Parts: sequence; structure tokens; C-alpha cells
Amino acid sequence: MNLTERIEAFGRLGDWIRNLDAETMEELTQAARNENPWFVETEVVRALHGIGHFLNREELTNWTNRYHFSNPSKRVGVAMAGNIPLVGFHDLLCVVLSGHTLVAKLSSQDTVLLRRLVRELVRMEPKMDSCIFFSEHLKNVDAVIATGSDNTSRYFEYYFRKIPHIIRKNRSSCAILTGDEPVEELAKLGEDVFSYFGLGCRNVSKLFVPEKYSFTPLLDSWSSYAFVSNHHKYHNNYEYHKSILLVNQQPHLDTGFLLLREEKALVSPIAVLFYETYSSQKDLRSKLGEIQEKIQCRVSAAGWWNGSLAFGQAQSPQVDDYPDQVDTLQFLMSIT
Repeated sequence: MNLTERIEAFGRLGDWIRNLDAETMEELTQAARNENPWFVETEVVRALHGIGHFLNREELTNWTNRYHFSNPSKRVGVAMAGNIPLVGFHDLLCVVLSGHTLVAKLSSQDTVLLRRLVRELVRMEPKMDSCIFFSEHLKNVDAVIATGSDNTSRYFEYYFRKIPHIIRKNRSSCAILTGDEPVEELAKLGEDVFSYFGLGCRNVSKLFVPEKYSFTPLLDSWSSYAFVSNHHKYHNNYEYHKSILLVNQQPHLDTGFLLLREEKALVSPIAVLFYETYSSQKDLRSKLGEIQEKIQCRVSAAGWWNGSLAFGQAQSPQVDDYPDQVDTLQFLMSIT
């Protein structure tokens, strides 16, 4: 298959996703939730809509036109994460568009949706059947892309040390506030915090706020997200961490569905949001500089902070928003 044919195949898959009927969507969301209780209907729909948005022929063509596709096909293994629905799809897209053969090790938490999309892709373009394989082990591959925790990354680094690889570690996202944000902007930030129940690396898990910041307008603007506590796993996490804070007599804020506490760490537990204060923009730049390698994305009101996204956009990545800011397609082009 040439690049034009591959783009056409994914474009047709995008058409299928964007035009899913209610019955098929219900079937997909129910199957996903049966496999992973965190994959509720709203979050599966969110993930599918995000993929459907960038699977259009014009965008895929403009994106791939920036690269020179000339290397012979190699077998590329991808160890996929399963923290949010279809989180491994972008790697699948990159590998197949680049002309390589994908050997995918799916997360046990996210097999149903990816297998279904691949099945539809092969139905629309049978030649894709020779481009995508699922395997329990990444053996006999020429390169690897692996996503995991800081602990598993050490294993990946050692095991795949002799072949080209991208090894992704823990990342999180943060929000920058000034205290002057309008209520409607604060409400948008709630999307970055609560979408996917906060399980994604693009979810905001840490706030940077000025000293003496008043949290009342922020927390009031998030009252519409109280429904997250209806999810039993989320609620259990909330109750657990609340108990710990109370027993340890740690200062915190409590909305009834979210706990906020001051903490220098970046990755907060489910149902907890960390915050850290800054005294000046110079102080803020210093703090952000120290954690640059650990941050997936930053958000600020209307994207005023240089290099940040607007509130509400963290979980709406474009097709060229690469994880860890490592250009996946460029890596795939370099495999010889």
C-alpha cells in the first residue's frame, strides 16, 4: 500500500466513526465498560469523537506531507497503555501511516475498542490486514514504542536497549491561574480536570496559583462536575483519600467530590487535586522550568501563558500533538 491508500483507509474509518448510529455506539460503549469500569459512555464517546476529528483526509495529508516517507517497512512493536479509552490509537496510526507493520501489545484494560476499530479498518481496506497484528509479546521487532510508569520504563529501557525505541514515562499536566480568570474560563478548566475521571496524562493534576489565592470562585464553577462521584470507583477513591487527610489532620479543601491540598508533587491520586503557590511570574517560570520534563501539557485562560493550551483543550489533542513532545513519525522515519 502507498501513503495515499493508507490515508484513504483511515479517512474512511474517520467517516465511520463520525457517522456511528446510536445502536452501534451503545454496543461499543457497553462492551468497553464491561471490560473496564472507568470507560463509561461519555468518556468512550469523547475518545471516539477526538479520533474522528483528526481522521480526515485533508488533515492526514497535510500532516504527513511534512515528512519524507522512504524507509523500507519494518516491524514496530507498540506496548499500549490502557488508562483512557483508545489511548494507543495514535501510535497505531503513526506506525501504519509510516508504512511499517504494527505489532501491538494491547493493555488488558483496553482491548475491545482498538480491536473493533482495526476490524472496521480491515473491512474497509482488506490490505490493512497485513499491516496490523496483535501479540502478547513484543518479539522479533525492529523497533519499539512503549508507554508505562516510571518503574516499567526501566524494564523497557533495558529489555529493548539494542533496538531503536521510544520509552514513555509518567507525565502529568498542570494549570496556571492568576486569580483574575472569569468564571466561564474557570468552568472550562473543569474539563481538563474531570474528563476521563482525571486518569489521562493530559488531565490537569496540579494547579499553580498566586499566593493568597481564593479558591471559592474556582470550586463554585466546578459544581456541575459533581456527577463524577456517582461513579463507584471514583467515589471510593474520594472517600479513601478524605479519610487519610482527616486522620493525618492535613489541611485541605473539600467540595464533596474533589479534595484539594497543597503539595509539590505533580501526580495527584484520583479525586485529589494538588496545588502550589507562586510569588511572582519569575518564581512561576522557575517552578515550571524545574518540572519541564515531567509535564505533558500546560493550560491557562485562553492560552495566555506561552506554550500553553486554553482551558478546556487539554484532552483535545491535534494529530501532531505527540506524547512527551517526541515526534513519533520522525522516529519511525529514522528506523533503518
